[in-house]
Amino acid sequence: MRKARYYLLILLLPLLVGLSGCGLPGLGSSGKDAIKVSSVSTTESQILANMIAELVEHETNEKVELVNNLGSSIVVQQSMMQGSSDISAGRYDGTEITATLKMKPTKDPVKAQEIVKTQFLKRYNQTWFPTYGFADTYAFMVSDATAKKYHLETISDLAKVGSKLSAGVDSSWLNRVGDGYPAFQKAYGFKFKKATPMQVGLVYDSLAAKKMDVVLGYSTDGRIKSYHLKVLKDDRQFFPPYNCSLVATNQILKAHPELKPLLSRLDGKIDLTTMQNLNYEVDNNLLEPSVVAHNFLVKHNYFRAGGAK
Repeated sequence: MRKARYYLLILLLPLLVGLSGCGLPGLGSSGKDAIKVSSVSTTESQILANMIAELVEHETNEKVELVNNLGSSIVVQQSMMQGSSDISAGRYDGTEITATLKMKPTKDPVKAQEIVKTQFLKRYNQTWFPTYGFADTYAFMVSDATAKKYHLETISDLAKVGSKLSAGVDSSWLNRVGDGYPAFQKAYGFKFKKATPMQVGLVYDSLAAKKMDVVLGYSTDGRIKSYHLKVLKDDRQFFPPYNCSLVATNQILKAHPELKPLLSRLDGKIDLTTMQNLNYEVDNNLLEPSVVAHNFLVKHNYFRAGGAK
């Protein structure tokens, strides 16, 4: 769903830019003295934004304002360029390379991080922080029963039985050039019995209801845990990297020198399983993102002098 929004927003970007003088959707009247942390509407982005906001508010004397529910990372980027937000909570390198920077995708995760770090500094005077430690990418998944039945650990393992299985996949993925289904068939050398286009939000339910044998979802989705799904390893690294990081304007980092080392406490501290569990607490157990963020910070001692090590 997140990726589908990007393509829609690419089409709408000229309109959004044209409306920039009128403000962006989701932005309220920002306090001039507050440090503004922006996020999109996904569970993951909301958790990360609350985490950053509470960390800054607790460890400094600065006021913090959340700029929530922006439509996509493109809108978030516009808000930062206009000064409507200072820090964006969850940005994905693979997405930004194609959607914001308009560059060709790369499947090399190290190169992807270097591209966004260099280009965001050069073009926007913004600092791209090291990844939190997880990537939210496309992932094929099956039920535990299916994994055990066919001895599935990797996508390559699906090649033996793929022609017998029905797959539910993101509608936009079926015909997409580069990392879509046509290229996937060439990379892995097989195709499914049937590939059905679906909204990503429905694929998990379809798998649980046994209407599909295998689905294409997102690697950090909390429903992976809710439905006890088995994520198959992309052993040929077909999908581009989508490592998640926070981004800050250099204006805010210069005005508040204490921010950079404080925000860096989150570098590499959230792995894939941790992010899945945090999303699960919101999507399955219905806790507020602010509560989940607070519990994470307390559990890992981020409020002690010196912070988490």
